[in-house]
This record gives sequence, C-alpha cells and structure tokens, in this order.
Amino acid sequence: MLDNYEKFKRDVLALTTIDLNAYKEKQMRRRIDTLIGKCKLNDYDEYVKLIKQDKDKFDQFVNFLTINVSEFYRNPEQWQFLDKEVFPMLIQTFGKNLKIWSAACSTGDEPYSLVMALSRHVPLSQIHIIATDIDKQVLDKARLGIYNEKSIASVPDDLKKKYFTQVGSSYKIADEIKRCVEFKEHNLLKDPYPTDCNLIVCRNVVIYFTEEAKDEIYRKFNASLKKDGVLFIGSTEQIMNYKDLNYRRNQSFFFQKD
Repeated sequence: MLDNYEKFKRDVLALTTIDLNAYKEKQMRRRIDTLIGKCKLNDYDEYVKLIKQDKDKFDQFVNFLTINVSEFYRNPEQWQFLDKEVFPMLIQTFGKNLKIWSAACSTGDEPYSLVMALSRHVPLSQIHIIATDIDKQVLDKARLGIYNEKSIASVPDDLKKKYFTQVGSSYKIADEIKRCVEFKEHNLLKDPYPTDCNLIVCRNVVIYFTEEAKDEIYRKFNASLKKDGVLFIGSTEQIMNYKDLNYRRNQSFFFQKD
C-alpha cells in the first residue's frame, strides 16, 4: 500500500467533501490504490494533483469511490412484502400522499422501482419520490433512465411491459415514471436529511461504513421519519441495536420508528 494515506484523506475531504474516515479503511485503500496504479502514478500526492487538474479524472474518482451496484426490484421477495404489507399500512396510516426518500439511489433503479410498486396502490399523479446520491455521474445516468436487460430482470412482467420500451439492446423507462422522481445530490455523512418522511429506502450502502458511521446514519434516518414511518434496508445489512436507535422491527429488512 502507498504511504501517507492520512494526508490523502484530508486532501480528498477538502476536494470532494467525502470523508474517507467513515469508510472501512482496508477495503477503501485497496480500491483507491488500484485506481492510482491504473493511472500509472506513484503516490497519493501525484493523484491529488491529477484530480485537481483533470475534471474527467475527478469525476472518475468520485464514481469509483461510491459503490454503484443496483438493479430493479433487487431481492424480489422483499419488494413483495413492501407491496402487500408495507404500502397498505403506510397508506392507511398517512394517506395516499406519501413522502418517500430513496437514499444513495445510485443509477435510479430503486426509486423507479418504488414508483412502479406504489403505482399499484396510488395514481402516478400522486407519487413523488426524493432520490439522492453523492455521485453526480450516477444521477445523470438515473435521469437518462436507460438500462440493460439484466438490470430490469426482476421487474414484474406487467410493469415491464407497461413502463419500458426496448431501444436496441437496452430498455428505456417511461417518462411518466421519471416525472415522479426528483433526483438530488446528497452526502449521507454531511448534508441535512429530508424531514417528515413516511418511508426511507437505503439498501446495501451502509455496509461500506464504519460501525460509528452506520449508527449515526440510522439515527438520522430515524429523526427524518414520522412516527410509525418505515426504514427499508438491504439484504446484506442488519441493525442489531435497532431498539437503542428508536426502531421496532416489522420484518427482517423493515424497521418502524417508535
């Protein structure tokens, strides 16, 4: 591994507002050292100089740092539970104009999935999803709304037929679904969180953070939710101390605010 990672973390924070102290160090250093090696550079200072001068390399670095693995209806059985149990409960509790936040939304697969799933319960005209990510590049891809066949494999057939158009070997999501999602840049570790949410979806993201950062994020999510609002997490995650963080467990990956 390269030397002087502590200084590099400070430089990155100043340049990007991304705090590498919140990420598991061994894993993150390995990723960054690989990227620097691909640029044929010898140390962190040289790399910082490069990303200061070259906007494309800067964007590549942010994109590389943020883990963008996403697909529509990831873990379909959990989406089935959302459809059959969680949405009806939320609508009964809060009405049809739900405030939903898709945090760390990556390339848009998740917020668009939420719109389609909720469309079974509520007219599209009443659906508005806030979708945020730290990475400008993936937000641009999300706004474009074009996906490969693998990404949409788990979308229910009726929704796939209704809301996707094949363009060459890719699939474009319908504009009526796009209009329901507002994409914004947001850093989970630094920026203010939306308030009065009925549902927050943040899946398979916090696994890359330290335990302290995870707790802080889950506390902030709790503060963002209305009482009885729901946090939907990923199948690779668990909240062992959920009671301490003011949640009650609804089902394996769904937690309600007490």
